[in-house]
Amino acid sequence: MEPSRQEFRDAMARLGAAVTIVTTDGEAGRVGITASAVCSVTDTPPTLLVCMNRNSSLNPIVQTNGVLCINVLPGAAQELANTFAGFTGADQIVRFDQGNWTTLATGAPVLEEAVAALDCVVEEVVEKGTHSVVFARVQAIRLGAPGPALIWFSRNYHPVGLPG
Repeated sequence: MEPSRQEFRDAMARLGAAVTIVTTDGEAGRVGITASAVCSVTDTPPTLLVCMNRNSSLNPIVQTNGVLCINVLPGAAQELANTFAGFTGADQIVRFDQGNWTTLATGAPVLEEAVAALDCVVEEVVEKGTHSVVFARVQAIRLGAPGPALIWFSRNYHPVGLPG
């Protein structure tokens, strides 16, 4: 018998994941959301995958813009994560008022305080269930200051890693 949706969600809550802000900018607009469903696919060529709910405001905009940046959050960025997750009610324009933003190769917003930022072009999108799985090829990387990163585990934020 297949596990229930809730059983699956409870199990996934026990799988720690880096907290990122996925951003995009281009003809469809500038948006960003908090996400933890990001992982490496291969280092040759450097490629990531990002899972986005089809109902997410980011999903169609990323697909239209064709670019995104994965901004890995530092351990002290819980407030920023909550803002981009939509928990504070801030709209997309106001969200970018927090933090310091720049760009690299693609024009997608890069958080200067990020532990790492991976600037990408979208290469392929696979629709699976409720989500779009976006395969993105890395065009540029910016490494931030060393220090703790933010993870999501057991439905809460936790800083991990050694101090800078």
